[in-house]
Formats: sequence, C-alpha cells, structure tokens
Amino acid sequence: MSVDKAFRDMIRNEIDAQLKPLRDVVSRLEAGTADLDALRNVAERLAPLAEVVGPLFGANAPAAKAGRRGPGRPPARAAVSAPPAAGGKRRGRKPAASGTEGSRACAIIGCGKPSRTKGYCAAHYQKLRMLEKTNRRPSAWRDYAEPDSVEDIKLPRGRAASKALAAAAQAGNAG
Repeated sequence: MSVDKAFRDMIRNEIDAQLKPLRDVVSRLEAGTADLDALRNVAERLAPLAEVVGPLFGANAPAAKAGRRGPGRPPARAAVSAPPAAGGKRRGRKPAASGTEGSRACAIIGCGKPSRTKGYCAAHYQKLRMLEKTNRRPSAWRDYAEPDSVEDIKLPRGRAASKALAAAAQAGNAG
C-alpha cells in the first residue's frame, strides 16, 4: 500500500465521520417532508367539505389559494392590518374619504392629485421639504394653501443646481 493511497483513505474516513451527522439530519428531513406531503394531500381532499361544513360550526373560510404567498414572504397587506391602539395616536395615512367629497386636491396648479400633508400631494410635499431644507422655499408655497392656487416651480439640475444651492447657502450665511 502506497503512502498516497493511505493518505487518501485517511482523508476519506475523516470526511465521512464529519459528514455523518449532516447525512442523518438530511435523511430525517426527507422522511418528514414525506409526512408533510401526505398531510397536505389529506387537507386538499378535505377542503371542499370544510368549505361546506365549516360555516355551520363557526369556522372561518380559508383564504383563496391564488392569494397565497410563497414561503418566507410576508402576508398580504390586508391580512396585516391591526386595530389602532386605544388612546394612542394613529400612525400613517388618514383613511380616504368616501367619494370625492371631503378630499382636497393638491395646492399646485394642474396637479390634481389628492393632498396629503399641508395641502400638497406626496410628491409636492417632498419638494416643499427639500426647498425648506435648502432655504429656497418660495413665498407662494405656504402651508395649507387652497387647491390649485400655487404655481409650481422648476428646479435647476446638474451644475446649475449646485450653483443655486451655493447661492442659497451664501444668502443664508449673510442673513
């Protein structure tokens, strides 16, 4: 027996000894998935009966299979909604008013989107925040302006934008 063959056998035996627990776990998982498949088949065969008999006993109907999400995916948004905490502030967007009555349009002329914050739609409110942050907010852009009453402005881009920001910073430092 050569040294090379003995060395290979020693390495093979060591690898087999290290991988034995992993092989055992994999074989148990394979056996468990077979059991799960059998349970899934039984549940699918009983689903039509459960739909008929379930409401008689107060059971909720399961969600349609088309809405089912894959493993590791969060549930659909409708299923996640939780009741608001009692006595606390509600977070997020206010519920939409039924119909168009009660909802205001964005303050920017010609926008037409519903307002969310301070009379502006989401996009124009972000623009307003950026203008405030860089001290370039026009006087016409006031909070809670009437719908379709404020003229939109076109912001410079690229090199012109950097010059405008530098000028605004100079004006802010001088004032």
